[in-house]
Amino acid sequence: MEGDQPDRELYALLHLDPDASDEDIKRAYRQWAQVYHPDKHRTLQMQDIATQNFQRIREAYEILSDEKKRQVYDIYGMEGLKSGLELGPKLKTREEVRNEYEKLQARKVEQKLASHVLHSGSMVVYLSLVEAMRSSLLKGAALTAMGMTTQIQAQISKKDTVLAGGNMFLRRNMGGGSMTGVLRHQYCPATSLEFMATLGLRSVLNWQITRQISSHSSGTLSLSYSLRSGHVTLGESWTRQIAENTTATLLLFLGPDPNQAGLVLGWQHKGTKNSISSEIKAGPAAAGISGQVTRQLSGKSKGKVSARLGSTGVELEIGGERSISDHSSAGMFCVIGLQGVSWKFRFTRGGQKFVVPLLLAARFDPVVALGALLLPSTLYVVLKKYLFKPYFLKRAEAKKLEQRKSTVTQVQESRANAEKAQDLLKNVAHRKVAKAEETGGLIIAKAIYGDLKARDGNVSGEDTPPTIDVTIPLQFLVDDSGQLKLHAGVKKAGLMGFCDPCPGQPKQLVVSYTLQGSQFKALVDDYEELTIPQEAHKLSSK
Repeated sequence: MEGDQPDRELYALLHLDPDASDEDIKRAYRQWAQVYHPDKHRTLQMQDIATQNFQRIREAYEILSDEKKRQVYDIYGMEGLKSGLELGPKLKTREEVRNEYEKLQARKVEQKLASHVLHSGSMVVYLSLVEAMRSSLLKGAALTAMGMTTQIQAQISKKDTVLAGGNMFLRRNMGGGSMTGVLRHQYCPATSLEFMATLGLRSVLNWQITRQISSHSSGTLSLSYSLRSGHVTLGESWTRQIAENTTATLLLFLGPDPNQAGLVLGWQHKGTKNSISSEIKAGPAAAGISGQVTRQLSGKSKGKVSARLGSTGVELEIGGERSISDHSSAGMFCVIGLQGVSWKFRFTRGGQKFVVPLLLAARFDPVVALGALLLPSTLYVVLKKYLFKPYFLKRAEAKKLEQRKSTVTQVQESRANAEKAQDLLKNVAHRKVAKAEETGGLIIAKAIYGDLKARDGNVSGEDTPPTIDVTIPLQFLVDDSGQLKLHAGVKKAGLMGFCDPCPGQPKQLVVSYTLQGSQFKALVDDYEELTIPQEAHKLSSK
């Protein structure tokens, strides 16, 4: 994704490798200055075009030739420079640059949090197919229970945060609830204090202190007092990063209440696509082991398998979840255990969650369990092929078209500037072609950059194809040895004579070229390195 790539536009502008030396930067600047310096052109129109592009080249050179500015740019791009890092204290190392930038970003986050109130909540509606079959649906027998929770968080100062929330639960003719208030104070960068009060069915006062012990470990000490029973529970927890993507947690609770006392040992690993966690619990009231595996199946879908074995029962949960928009997701899970078989539907929107468990069997039934597993997966495959996939493809195409409409003016201006920049490269490019024709050297026959999979079309009556012809700038970049190299990790839209013809969309570059009478063709992604000529690019002759 473009957003995951570092900013390398200045390197593209000067046609430099991100690891270029100071001498390479000076040499590239001198070469481009010879082409785009206004004094090199006679007509007023060409001088205006040259002036605009020469200013871009000079600004890129001023940043990349300054050691401190280049350090900031390499780590955080133009955003880091605009944050004022180059105007701050003397920054000697990349680590000092990173720390200074993170401080500035932390201040922005604090200001954002201070001006916003965050709200989250959930609603769970328990339905029973068993109860519905036993009695009339008109009497509401399918609805067996309901639960709701809500929480509001607000930052009242740079170091203080308050949370207020509550929950309510109804089952048959009985119900209950509680209200909770939390005050959190950031005592210092490594230590936070928290006080929590809960009033209701379970009235508790809780104090805790959390300390960042080292860069890889933290600890929490808590003290809870039950207003109903008068019991005091002491809690301790330690979290340690044992590998790059793996953490281990140990929780210990001591007190007279058997429902609170116990030991919990947890482990979690988060990879690029897989997430694995397990937990072991031991205590007077309950003991058991549980585990969960989550895998990213695609950019928008993920699957989950979890299992639980303990004194309170045995349970297996299998399902998946898919993002349906930037802030919404929907999922379905099959839960199989000794206590029964059920489906669980979940919809999430922002900080709100809606969950509907549907009980299919009151106790374990292998036939019902097999049907509960196979029916949703079969139905999903059919719906995905004939409904979901066509719908999402159509919506993606509409979104792409809408984005093209919203950026049509920007793209037209960028395309016009790129074509003007190409005008100043034509003479040199044509001379290189003439020389290559005499010697059988490298000639760029055709080069197209942009969204090659999209169809060219008109938007609002204007011709705005999602591609641009970059034959001239690529021919210009062919060196004296008859080779062309585009560096890896550099977005090609930043190259002189290029532009971004389709902002936000994946782009590729296709190049057709000739050498010694043979034809070649190369295709690369936006940030992929391109080196030509290569024998692998040669087209087979028929």
